[in-house]
Amino acid sequence: MPTVLRWEGFRFYFYSHEPNEPPHIHVDAGGASAKFWLRPLALARNHGFAAHELRVIRDKLAIEQRRFEEAWNEYFSH
Repeated sequence: MPTVLRWEGFRFYFYSHEPNEPPHIHVDAGGASAKFWLRPLALARNHGFAAHELRVIRDKLAIEQRRFEEAWNEYFSH
């Protein structure tokens, strides 16, 4: 599970066995977990995050979107 970023208690990562799915990122913090598609940026699933936490996560994803896409493409191009 490559971790791309740790920020404000959130861990942003992807699983190494998901190359056939569109680029996405998983986010965990405090027992909660979410999955976001990267393009277009959209929530795929949520388990435990409150709406305000999802907004914070989505805002960070929008800022770091290119970084996450580059990490995904670099990892799965091998």
